[in-house]
Amino acid sequence: MEVMWAPWRMTYIGRGRSEGCIFCIADQEPEQDLVLAAWPAALVMLNLFPYNNGHVLVAPRRHVARLGELTQEEYGGLMDALRVSVGILERVLKPQGMNVGINLGATAGAGIADHLHWHAVPRWDGDTNFMPVLGEVKVLPQHLQASHSELRRHFDAWVTQRAT
Repeated sequence: MEVMWAPWRMTYIGRGRSEGCIFCIADQEPEQDLVLAAWPAALVMLNLFPYNNGHVLVAPRRHVARLGELTQEEYGGLMDALRVSVGILERVLKPQGMNVGINLGATAGAGIADHLHWHAVPRWDGDTNFMPVLGEVKVLPQHLQASHSELRRHFDAWVTQRAT
């Protein structure tokens, strides 16, 4: 058996996570929950289990599972948050592409099926290499906290700029 060290996970495992939806309780500990921005209609946070660096989740503030449950205002706010998130990721991380998608329902692959959310995953040429194929290991070049700090500055700046 191959042993892989991931000491950063101890913080997540040991913090005694309260029960509840990660999107609904994210405001309780925004720094630990990797929240990048919280607007009236939407919450943007880094994915704790990212496919790539900068993998963000954009979710409605209200706990809903289906697109048809969103109001027009909520949908508009979510699309605005998704547009801003992709723009910041493109500007800061400079990916060559981006996967943006939503999985509706557990059968479709939703890990959190009862609170819909969009994924925005930056992609670079060569970001898929031999490691996942041969070693069943994904290499992420930046720690989640470092990604959070870097991206949070840009989200905060966007909010400040928009307010003026």
